[in-house]
Amino acid sequence: MSVEVKVPSPGESVSEVEIASWLVADGDYVEKDQEIAEIDSDKATLALPAEESGLIKLIAEEGEAVEVGQVIATIDTDAEAPEGGSAPKQEDSEEKATESAAPAPKKEDSKETYASGSASPAARKIIDEKGIDASQISGTGRDGRITKEDAMNAEVSMGSPGNSPRPSETSRMSSLRRKLAKRLVSVKNETAMLTTFNEVNMQPIFDLRKEYKEDFKTKHGVGLGFMSFFTLAVARALKEFPQVNSMIDGDNMISFDYADISIAVSGPKGLMVPVLRNAETMSFAGVEKDIKRLATKVRDGKITVDEMTGGTFTITNGGVFGSMLSTPIINPPQSAILGMHNIVERPMAENGQVVIRPIMYVALSYDHRIIDGRESVGFLVAVKEALENPSELLMNNEVKKALEL
Repeated sequence: MSVEVKVPSPGESVSEVEIASWLVADGDYVEKDQEIAEIDSDKATLALPAEESGLIKLIAEEGEAVEVGQVIATIDTDAEAPEGGSAPKQEDSEEKATESAAPAPKKEDSKETYASGSASPAARKIIDEKGIDASQISGTGRDGRITKEDAMNAEVSMGSPGNSPRPSETSRMSSLRRKLAKRLVSVKNETAMLTTFNEVNMQPIFDLRKEYKEDFKTKHGVGLGFMSFFTLAVARALKEFPQVNSMIDGDNMISFDYADISIAVSGPKGLMVPVLRNAETMSFAGVEKDIKRLATKVRDGKITVDEMTGGTFTITNGGVFGSMLSTPIINPPQSAILGMHNIVERPMAENGQVVIRPIMYVALSYDHRIIDGRESVGFLVAVKEALENPSELLMNNEVKKALEL
């Protein structure tokens, strides 16, 4: 019996996905529930398991855009398992897939198929006459087809890279990266985005962590990091300035009575933003545990679409990569995002004396269409105040109780 492998729906609003990579080769024997492919949507990368055991026949190509519900492979369940009764290891499948893949066409074969897609007859003529390396051309036609305009523009903009001794590589962006690129451009073009800055003396948080981090880790199994302080400081400030916790819907403004905080996490497929639900009700331990759980799922490629949608405000930490200062871009349809940066010892004045303190610059980018300067600056000052006086403003002067120690 032959079983069809169809593209599952990654989410309610997703109608098309892209086959990021096949984890098995055509003709491999696969086991039930074995991961056979990775599928990119515009929101996340999902693993596709085999529904049955058998010999697999691949129908769709790697990198191909396919519709939800489309058949991309079939599994012959009547086929016998190879000796040993188990499917080949993933590394072996990948190696086999690489070996069986058609080699990249040589320059003289360019009249047939190119690495970045087939070319129209007119484009083919220009490519061959000018000696352009077709693999360096990104086709804008359907399914990546190289058009006449692509070939002409490539000659002007790139010269003849095929004749250059310097190596280069062209690869198609993933569906997730392409969608992210469009969203970021749309944010810059469609919002009145401004950024306000401030600085935070992190010494009080340093002192609390130094005193309680070992007991906290022993009790809860996670570290007492900076993100719990920032998350709870943001949740507190959002209550005070609800316009920052709002978004535009046509001619209307929707304000939220809860704080679903999106936390930017860098993963193998790019930047993801899993959401902490109802952060305003969470404890320090609850925030740290949830962030660790979501970050692990992002890095393992197991985060779901539902876990990344519905946030009302975003926190991003460029400081982990060494960023001193930046203007973060709003995560649509949200209206504001807080950027954290690296912590550097800097001289500052305290009571008429110059002292050295660990300072972090923070940035709030916001949509000026619904958030005015008063709200944006007031919000960031409220965050700063909570971080510089966490014992009183975030812990109600009961540190051990707040840390559940």
